[in-house]
Amino acid sequence: MAKDIHTPAVNQLFSAILTLKNVEECYQFFEDVCTIQELVAISQRFEVACMLTQKKTYLDIAEKTGASTATISRVNRSLTYGNDGYALVLKRLAEAGAAKEPADEGK
Repeated sequence: MAKDIHTPAVNQLFSAILTLKNVEECYQFFEDVCTIQELVAISQRFEVACMLTQKKTYLDIAEKTGASTATISRVNRSLTYGNDGYALVLKRLAEAGAAKEPADEGK
């Protein structure tokens, strides 16, 4: 049975996140809230989602992100059968002109 995440504590967390005004504030908050590994895992899943929507192969994604095929498959299931959260954010990033392939940043 799936655990209901719609709780007052989760609502409060999301409300707190919505108060952040820029990337630096996100770094400040998330470095306090998450372990480095948790933040890396979340960002890796988002990077995988970006690459999947760009029709990259599992092999390319695994090589560029270091994600396991199990992680790639899980993200792909979320893109296909999830709540459209990735699609919503990716669309908004594209509309803002901020969409890019994260794996190519810094190269």
